[in-house]
Amino acid sequence: PQMPIISDLNDIQNKIFRQQKYKQLKGKMKKEKKLEKAKLKKDGNEAPKRVPHTIESLREKDETMVEEEDEELEQEEATDAYANYYTKEYEPKIIISCSDNPHKKSISFIRELCRIIPNSEPRWRKRSSIKKMVKNATAKGFTDLIVVNEDRREPNGLLVIHLPDGPTALFRVSNVKICKDLRRDFKEITSHRPEVLLNHFKTRLGRLVARMLGALFHYEPQFKGRRVCTLHNQRDYIFFRHHRYEFKSSEKVALRELGPRFTLRLQWLQQGAFDGDYEWALKRHDMETSRRKFFL
Repeated sequence: PQMPIISDLNDIQNKIFRQQKYKQLKGKMKKEKKLEKAKLKKDGNEAPKRVPHTIESLREKDETMVEEEDEELEQEEATDAYANYYTKEYEPKIIISCSDNPHKKSISFIRELCRIIPNSEPRWRKRSSIKKMVKNATAKGFTDLIVVNEDRREPNGLLVIHLPDGPTALFRVSNVKICKDLRRDFKEITSHRPEVLLNHFKTRLGRLVARMLGALFHYEPQFKGRRVCTLHNQRDYIFFRHHRYEFKSSEKVALRELGPRFTLRLQWLQQGAFDGDYEWALKRHDMETSRRKFFL
C-alpha cells in the first residue's frame, strides 16, 4: 500500500524522520526563493526589501515627531538660542570642567574631549559653584560650558550649558571607553576640525538636543584631517563614536576608531543657563509606559 503524504511536520512522530523532512522542506523553500529573486533580476526588477520588525521600526508615532521639511519648525529654529551658530555668526569657544577632585579616568576623558572638540579648554573646578562658573565663562567670551560628573571613579554625567542664556541639559553617561581602553593613543587625534554626523533625531526635543550637541563643534570641518564624530540616537540613547577615514584605494574606504566612545541619555532640559523652568525631564516610571515609545 502507498504511504500517505504528510504535509504537517508536527504530525510526524519519529524525530529523525521529522528532522529530515524539515531539512528537505527548508532546502526546497530556499531554492524557490533564489529562483524567484533571479527571475525578478532578469526582468529588470528588484525584490522588495523586507522591513525588519524591531522595536525601532515599530516605534509609536506622536504629535512631536517632525518631517524633514517642516516650515513651522524651521521658523522656530531661525530664532532659537543656536540660530546665530547655524548662520555662522560666531565660532564656539568651550570650557570643559569636572567635579571636585576628579580621578584618573575622568581626567583622561576630559583631556580626550578637549582634543576632539575644537577650541575647547580644560579648567579645574576649584570648588566653584556652577552658577559662578557660568558667570565667569560668560564674562570671558565662552559660548558653552561642559561639566563632567563622576561616581565611583567613573564619569557618569555630562552637564552642557549654552552661554549666556541657556538652554542647559544634563545627560547620564555610561559605557565610557577612553583611548587606552580601546588600545589607541590619544595623540592620534589631530587638531583638524572634525565632520559631525547627527543621526535619527526625529522629534522636536530630539532636534533641539541635536542642535545643542552639534553647536559644540566648529561649523566648518577640515576634511583634510579625515576625522568624523558621530552622534547616533537609538531608542533615546545617544551613541558617540569618533573615527578617521582610511583610504585603502580609490574605491575602498575603511574607518579606524580613535576613541573615546560613550553613551548619553538625556535626563532633563532647562530653559536658562542652569537657571529657569524645566522644558523636559525624564520620569521613568511615569513616562516609560511602552517599550515602543521614544522621546528623541
